[in-house]
Amino acid sequence: MNKSAVLHIPMSQYAFAWSEKNFIIRLRAGKGDLDCCTLFYGDRACVSSPVRFTAISMKKRYEDELYDFYEVMLTDCPRRLCYYFLLEKGNEKIFYYADSFHQRMPDIITEDGFVIEGRSEYYQYPYILRSEVVKLPEWYTDAVVYNIFPDSFADEKENLAERGQTLKSADGMVSRSRLGGTIRGITENLDYICGLGFNCLYLNPVFCAGEYHKYDIVDYYHIDPCMGTDEDFLELTEAVHERGMHIIIDGVFNHCSWYFPQFEDVVRNGCDSEYKDWFYELSFPVVRPNTEKEKPEYACFAYERKMPKLNTANPQVQEYFANVGRYWIEKFHVDGWRLDVANEVDKNFWRKFRSAVHAANPEAVLIGEVWENAEVWLKGDMFDSVMNYDFRKHCRDFFALQQTTAEGFGWNMTDMFLRYPMQVSSGQLNLLDSHDVARFYSLCGEDYDKWQAAFLYLCMAPGVPSVFYGDEKRIAGVREEEYRRGMPWAEHCTAEAEFVKKVIGIRREWIGAYDDYRILRADKETNLLVFERAGARRVRVLIHMGTGTVDAGKYFAGGRILLQKGVEEPGLEHSKEGFCRIKEKGYAVMVME
Repeated sequence: MNKSAVLHIPMSQYAFAWSEKNFIIRLRAGKGDLDCCTLFYGDRACVSSPVRFTAISMKKRYEDELYDFYEVMLTDCPRRLCYYFLLEKGNEKIFYYADSFHQRMPDIITEDGFVIEGRSEYYQYPYILRSEVVKLPEWYTDAVVYNIFPDSFADEKENLAERGQTLKSADGMVSRSRLGGTIRGITENLDYICGLGFNCLYLNPVFCAGEYHKYDIVDYYHIDPCMGTDEDFLELTEAVHERGMHIIIDGVFNHCSWYFPQFEDVVRNGCDSEYKDWFYELSFPVVRPNTEKEKPEYACFAYERKMPKLNTANPQVQEYFANVGRYWIEKFHVDGWRLDVANEVDKNFWRKFRSAVHAANPEAVLIGEVWENAEVWLKGDMFDSVMNYDFRKHCRDFFALQQTTAEGFGWNMTDMFLRYPMQVSSGQLNLLDSHDVARFYSLCGEDYDKWQAAFLYLCMAPGVPSVFYGDEKRIAGVREEEYRRGMPWAEHCTAEAEFVKKVIGIRREWIGAYDDYRILRADKETNLLVFERAGARRVRVLIHMGTGTVDAGKYFAGGRILLQKGVEEPGLEHSKEGFCRIKEKGYAVMVME
């Protein structure tokens, strides 16, 4: 037995509460190494001695390049758990607990029958607390998100004039736009977005700021004048909710504009400013550099001189932005926040922010911008979700660049899914592109077939799909001014819109947020990927990214086709085993009956 491959981590993604009565336990082992894995669990506080354990067989549910992952869900289990594993390979049987291997249990029975218990040596879950059961807002797990960069989207119905402007307020604040998109333009195109099947908007920043991107915020309590008015924004949120949709806005709290009033006060008053502790690494007197080449003598976002970094560990800063978070929930009824540069912000800041937002609306969602493993932020006390850039990376390498085989892609997605507890992984904001990265269509070499396959996976995989505006109109671009280009309203792209609408429709009608995800085949030779989502219904997805034509007949058996491309019998609804083949960059989605 390969003992070095065996891993279990208590109170982690390997042992977590699904509900107050249901608990999921996982164990990792070497690939193909175990014949059997059995979990023994009991009530760690039971009065009987020794503890009475119940045995349950664990199933091998997932695999990657090196490991097998065993999993079991305990139903109606004790709220105080202790447990251990029995691992079997051939004639070898080993008990696994306390992060080590044993030939016997820890209990000792003396000659007179007295039991010296070792119950504290087993793996433990002290108590399934209601407050520690991670639960995402139900509306969010069912969301399909349309991400809008406001300056680039629309200024009226199906139109963007692409005329920037510069506005100066009475107090001297200067605001700029590049393409002239407005809040009213978004409102007037809600029927277009809704018609594609999207039921949630995520807007990049809309608050008063200097530059067109609005990540240098001056006033957190008002809409930027280049985009419209506060009243325009209230009309937008009301129109969104009238359509049964939700809206998430961008919160930029790691940094602000160098014209933010509190930073202005520090520039004017230096060490005497009451806000001097609101910012990082100030050197007095505080001077704004005149050119980009001058290094500012204060901490900034990514060394950008116009965006001084806020000291988010300061209780006054925490209170100020907690009020901002609550204000937009209460007054404008937004449904959540996407939180910029979330991994650079003090963690107690996020805990306080979450408390304030949830006091206003317990169903509001908080999504952090964390590009790497975000486990530390996803314990239920800070964020509900993060932007899943690893999802994009794996899709890029398989669908767009084809540097990874279907086998490698399957392994990568499995590792990503097992990174968090199941309900957390099922709520990750999956994306192919955003305002910060090249358009996925460009990465595909503007091969629309590749983009279609990736979009299909995006919508069928676990997680919340997010689409950047205009992807449905084949927007391309690898540089900032290109991938943030204006929405090409004149390009109707009817076939592309119908494809997006069809795929989203399948997602919303046939797949549940927590439906089981199981890879049936990920072939490194043919690059055929087959996976299932199983819940109330069983949906099977086939995507062929290899060359030529591959025999996929057995995966069609008993399936009613909902969507297909490149299947050799295009009119076939009920396929027989061994009958169907699928062409290069072809796909099929079917309900298994």
